[in-house]
Amino acid sequence: MKGMEMLRRSSVFAAEVMEVFDRSPTDKELVSQSKVLCRDYIHSRLHRAGIGWSKPEHGSGGTLAEVSSVLLWLGDELEYLRPNVYRNVARQLNITIASESIVSDAFLAVAAEIFSTGVTWGKIVSLYAVAGALAVDCVRHGHPAMVHTIVDCMGEFVRKSLVSWLKRRGGWADITKCVVNTDPSFRSHWLVAAACACGHYLKAVVFYLLREK
Repeated sequence: MKGMEMLRRSSVFAAEVMEVFDRSPTDKELVSQSKVLCRDYIHSRLHRAGIGWSKPEHGSGGTLAEVSSVLLWLGDELEYLRPNVYRNVARQLNITIASESIVSDAFLAVAAEIFSTGVTWGKIVSLYAVAGALAVDCVRHGHPAMVHTIVDCMGEFVRKSLVSWLKRRGGWADITKCVVNTDPSFRSHWLVAAACACGHYLKAVVFYLLREK
């Protein structure tokens, strides 16, 4: 299947990216890591949705795998809190997923809205949840190539808007600190804030996209 091959071809790339965690990552490496994490997240969501895609032969390892696991765990928590926000995203945005440009514009518009008031790990998790949900929509409707489009859009947005923030925190591994605090009220507070905010941003983007048509 095209989808399977698309995920497999990133395996060597992922193995190379994980090596940079031993030092301070460059801008390019942070972007590359963001795309690997996006592929992992999308694969997880496709698998959970019962879509028959095979796991890449060589998955991420080391610190990158830990970051991916934490991102997925936080995404699970976020989607559990507000399931309706992270389902049928394409329909919520009122977009045609057969068009690469429309999918790209919609995803980047959502990203811009989410981070319009600043950057937090909660918002980053929310964006990955949107990417995963949108990828499921695309594959279910017969457009698996859009997965690559979404991953590229994630990398582009990270390059333009999140690299500086990530570098100040030492890179993607900083997200693992989100699970150090075991107080459920602490974790749920920022996850609920992220979930509620994303619902608002999706509505705002719908109005934006309709205005642009």
